[in-house]
Amino acid sequence: MKILLLGGKGMLGSDLVEACQRRAWEAIPLDLPEIDITQEAGLAEALPACDAVINCAAFTRVDDAEKERELCWRINADGAGQVGRACATRGFPLIHLSTDYVFNGRKGTPYFESDPVEPLNYYGLSKLEGETQGRAAGGRAVVVRTQSLFGLRGRSFIRAILNQLQQGKTSLRVVADQVSSPTYTPHLADALLRLVEVHPGSGIVNVAARGQCSWWAFAQTIVARVKPGIEIQKLSTAELNFPALRPAFSVLDTARYTALAGVPMPPWEAGLEAYLAADPVAQSLRPAG
Repeated sequence: MKILLLGGKGMLGSDLVEACQRRAWEAIPLDLPEIDITQEAGLAEALPACDAVINCAAFTRVDDAEKERELCWRINADGAGQVGRACATRGFPLIHLSTDYVFNGRKGTPYFESDPVEPLNYYGLSKLEGETQGRAAGGRAVVVRTQSLFGLRGRSFIRAILNQLQQGKTSLRVVADQVSSPTYTPHLADALLRLVEVHPGSGIVNVAARGQCSWWAFAQTIVARVKPGIEIQKLSTAELNFPALRPAFSVLDTARYTALAGVPMPPWEAGLEAYLAADPVAQSLRPAG
């Protein structure tokens, strides 16, 4: 099996390369400057022959998206559509990554793929348009909505917490009124390859860790595993005053993924334990014995 990974040198793309290697599949990771999904001319011809394409390329800086709207839209919206049309032209099955931020977070229970969408910020709006354009391209395109990613090769909430602990902070302040399902990118990478094997042809599939927690509860669990005793104060979203609004409760229901793949996603706690076991900063902070 030969898998083309667009945005293949980022956090998720790097974990997808390793997941392919574990299966003895060939991974073709492409990223800037080798390929630019915002340039439609010649894009279809530039795609190497493959059995499936996974599009991880995205503008992911949620707050920056509010002021860098043109670039965000070119990548997340029009770029996704251009990838969809290129794959349709070449006959390649496509899996396109999207986000829980297409929802407004007011439902109060986990979101199904069929629930109404209403993004609260420009990032979510651009990703929703990318879903629409990609699925309208006429090929075999599946949208995978995921959330709250963390991995060893990129910026993440865990890395931010560990950095503060490494700096000697004795008190942290973390938002407590946003609830999601923090998802470990190696677990997501494995799930995406399972979807390649059972590619449903079209539609939307939620893929995220099982369980749910607030960012405050996530931080509490991190600190308890690494440096117990650190105080963590609760913050409200309103106190943070971020440029982009965030959904308060954006947990995704993953029953459809479980039915397709035949196995459920690991819980978020398992992803956290795997991360901490592999992160050198976490290991240096953990008490001896």
